[in-house]
Amino acid sequence: MTTLVIAEHDNASLKGATLNTVAAALKIGGDVHLLVAGHEAGAAAQAAAQIPGVTQVLHAEASAFAHGLAETVAAQVLAQVAAGGYSHVLFAATASGKNIAPRVAARLDVAQLSDITAVISADTFERPIYAGNAIATVQSADAVKVVTVRATGFDPVASEGGSASVTAVAAVADAGSSAFVRSEIARNDRPELTAAKIIVSGGRAMGSPEKFNEVLVPLADKLGAALGASRAAVDAGYAPNDWQVGQTGKIVAPQLYVACGISGAIQHLAGMKDSKVIVAINKDGEAPIFSVADYGLEADLFVSVPALVAAL
Repeated sequence: MTTLVIAEHDNASLKGATLNTVAAALKIGGDVHLLVAGHEAGAAAQAAAQIPGVTQVLHAEASAFAHGLAETVAAQVLAQVAAGGYSHVLFAATASGKNIAPRVAARLDVAQLSDITAVISADTFERPIYAGNAIATVQSADAVKVVTVRATGFDPVASEGGSASVTAVAAVADAGSSAFVRSEIARNDRPELTAAKIIVSGGRAMGSPEKFNEVLVPLADKLGAALGASRAAVDAGYAPNDWQVGQTGKIVAPQLYVACGISGAIQHLAGMKDSKVIVAINKDGEAPIFSVADYGLEADLFVSVPALVAAL
């Protein structure tokens, strides 16, 4: 039994979610191989070889992989599955993984196992349903199990200490079904939301984009935190879409999550309740956010947050 993990990288280094996905693969058992499909991605392949528990790194090199287009990466994954006889193919449940995995599952004619948070056995997994209010145990009899892994469900393995071999594999021909045109990337000096150790989030109670910046930005600056927002705050235009935390936003599990003026709707809780320490600030003592908070402050955030910043 051998598992193939699809590495996420920027051609120079691995992304953190890869380490969580390897952790899930190790719980399945058997050998773990890591596929690095990229352009001038030798550094990423060497970094992959340092991951403890990985027995072999497969490095596919081609310019078609430079931007991680789903069509080309999926074709490479299918080629490796055909050549290697893998029992499991694991992707991180990120935007990239969710784009590629269904294509692979469809071509293999198997049912995808999505967003797993626990491994029971080689064919049985747990995944959240109903916005995380229930956990489903799912079992697959498919010969090849295509799985996406929710990173917050597994502690990442170490990034160093391993000694896997790196094997160059033939890159599949580019079918030309898609092409990279351009990317428009928002520059941000703050940590990436899904990788941040501390997150300060605001809800609809912030009242305006100006108040969002005036009240929460100083706290985030003091803590070295990323900024997040509830869906209500994003829908109201107080914060950009890429700050949204929740079932339809980003799933996070930082060391510290500070929720300011967030009521705690099910949709939002599904995205952050795995945080190690949750601090809630809300003037409504009956707000659902207090049910998951480790520390709660029933107070006006426009008074308490500036006071907290001053104390820090």
